[in-house]
Amino acid sequence: MLIAQITDTHIQEPGGRLDRWYDTAGGLQQAVTHLNALDPLPDLVLLTGDTVDGGSHEEYCRLKEILSELEPPLYVIPGNHDDREQMRRHFADDGYLPADGYLQYSIEGWPVRLVGLDTLVMGESGGLLCEKRLRWLDKTLGNFPKKPTVIFQHHPPFQTGLTRMDEMGLKNADELAQLVARHEQVVHIVAGHLHRPITANFSGIVTTVCPSTAHQMALDLPPNRGLSVVMEPPAASLLWWNDEMGKLVHHLSYIGNRVPHKLHNGTDWCAGDGPPEGFYD
Repeated sequence: MLIAQITDTHIQEPGGRLDRWYDTAGGLQQAVTHLNALDPLPDLVLLTGDTVDGGSHEEYCRLKEILSELEPPLYVIPGNHDDREQMRRHFADDGYLPADGYLQYSIEGWPVRLVGLDTLVMGESGGLLCEKRLRWLDKTLGNFPKKPTVIFQHHPPFQTGLTRMDEMGLKNADELAQLVARHEQVVHIVAGHLHRPITANFSGIVTTVCPSTAHQMALDLPPNRGLSVVMEPPAASLLWWNDEMGKLVHHLSYIGNRVPHKLHNGTDWCAGDGPPEGFYD
């Protein structure tokens, strides 16, 4: 099984600030093309929040138009820039979002079970899993205690050292840690929000953060730094499930044009073309 993740697409109406500065719509279009060209094709794609930037109807219409070209089935959860009801309305026809309440659900029928969480607090940048959402998660995980499970959410449940982003993180990560520790079938947690590739051990579980399909946050680890944007490469996360070994492996698949490499004989070669003649001589 191959699971793809993209995140923080931040789609705006044409001419919006992020649209002009970072071409977020173009970044998502590149990501869709990239995912469709993967071999093997992912079995499904997770979009882990901040799908649009302002939560408007018009932004969601543009988002849906771009995503309509994606070949694998898509599953979305909200981030702090999303509007829960607008998202529910625009993705209602896909049939997996609940008709009311929080946008939490499970994806069944695969070797790995996927459980999506809604960490959105309307009007705030930080995230929260309130008592109701945690009770739902506990019950949902308890229904299949032996099934390998991946949790996907927007806000990462750990501190990163990126001061400003940590200030808008998941407020009650300790409660989530205690809950997932009771469910040994959880093999991986994926998140977005940080616009950087980050890996951590959270409550004994490998937890990864996927870069944005558009702009990235600078790696500013000194305390009390602000927010800086860098145009590092966008990427998709790929989770490959090895059924024979019962293991999940995480890869980053960088999106965009291939960069030519100079070989020792001075010729250009693009990674992905296959080794040129004489490469191994």
